[in-house]
Amino acid sequence: MVGRKSDMSDIIVIGGGAAGMMAAIKAAEMGCNVTLLEKNEICGKKILITGKGRCNLTNTKPWSEFSTHIHPSANFLKPAFFNFNNSATMEFFNSIGLPTTVEQGDRVFPRSMRAADVPLVLVARMQSLGVDLKCSSQVLNISYSDDLFHCVCGRRDISRGERIEVVKYSAPVLIIATGGLSYPGTGSTGDGYEFARSLGHTINETFPSLTALMPRVYDTDLVGIELRNVGLSLFIDLDLIKIEDGELTFTPNGIEGALGFRLSRRAVKALIKGQRVELVLDLKPALSLEKLRARIARDLAQMGVTSDNVGRNRFRALLRGLMPAALVAPFQHHHKELTISNLPEKLKEWRFEIKSYTGYERAVVTAGGIPQKELIAKTMASRKQPNLYFAGEIIDIDGDTGGYNLQVAFSTGALAGESAAQQILKLKSS
Repeated sequence: MVGRKSDMSDIIVIGGGAAGMMAAIKAAEMGCNVTLLEKNEICGKKILITGKGRCNLTNTKPWSEFSTHIHPSANFLKPAFFNFNNSATMEFFNSIGLPTTVEQGDRVFPRSMRAADVPLVLVARMQSLGVDLKCSSQVLNISYSDDLFHCVCGRRDISRGERIEVVKYSAPVLIIATGGLSYPGTGSTGDGYEFARSLGHTINETFPSLTALMPRVYDTDLVGIELRNVGLSLFIDLDLIKIEDGELTFTPNGIEGALGFRLSRRAVKALIKGQRVELVLDLKPALSLEKLRARIARDLAQMGVTSDNVGRNRFRALLRGLMPAALVAPFQHHHKELTISNLPEKLKEWRFEIKSYTGYERAVVTAGGIPQKELIAKTMASRKQPNLYFAGEIIDIDGDTGGYNLQVAFSTGALAGESAAQQILKLKSS
């Protein structure tokens, strides 16, 4: 370790993810001198793995539908969303050289389908605006005195992987956008929660969301099977909580895909509380029991057999007509007493008791964080500490899979950056 240096700016942004970069851009666009501190060697490391490497930037649904995918309360997000909504996100990226395209489910991606292009254009935009970008800068502590925030950082020599100097950055306004705890390998290790506590905030309980759910009894033959147009219901302590339709994937970690992820938030929270969690898979959601029985009867008639003389091979052939071939063996293995008579019920109610979930190491997003009541929704400003703002995943707000979480990051980041810049203008004019 060598020396101690000091640097001053109008606004410090801690965190070079989606929310932090957007906050820095918006503040710089309003003429502020902005320093962004990122502990990784590059900005946007988590963006690189979003959308299976394609980066689902946002979702085009109108607020009335978009808001139903935000938790625990969408009302907090409403001012930020209408200040910088999904259309604004698309226009912004188109304007800085990253054309977008809309795919199934109203999901928006870069036209290039390369997640790596997203941080590239965001960093380029920051550089064009004169943002002082400090990567490999780990914030060690934050203090507030003499109307200034003081961030003490360890700057690392990337080639040697060691800290070579300590630098103190100071500014009258601070934005914390350090993310949560999900995918810690990308730098999301919860640093911001400690910074927030040191500045007077509390933290709502955090837990993984958009994560895999592991059944108590899990047939490994299911791994790798993807199902489309199926239904999935969540039961907690035998009470039906939610029903979703869409796509599901069986992986080594359990039940994933859009359906599993959308139900995981409630499921994980219930498991933490020690409640019984069960997922019920409906392989034929478009058919009622009566229509499914009629379909099976027609299939048997076409095969020239009846329910009394179907035989093992014909039974498997019947099942292959009702589900993907790879699913037949685990379906039969799971349902030991399977007959033609109870087949319709089993097709619509394949039950999985859930015993556990994948933790932060592979969870898409962190639920919990800075309580919404401790922030001013119209500005993203702290109610606890003057001239302090928050943005992104560090706040207790998260969304379903499908572009909602990145839009939360962009909306809250844009509002925090603009509000911080307006505060700087007020301070300079007073």
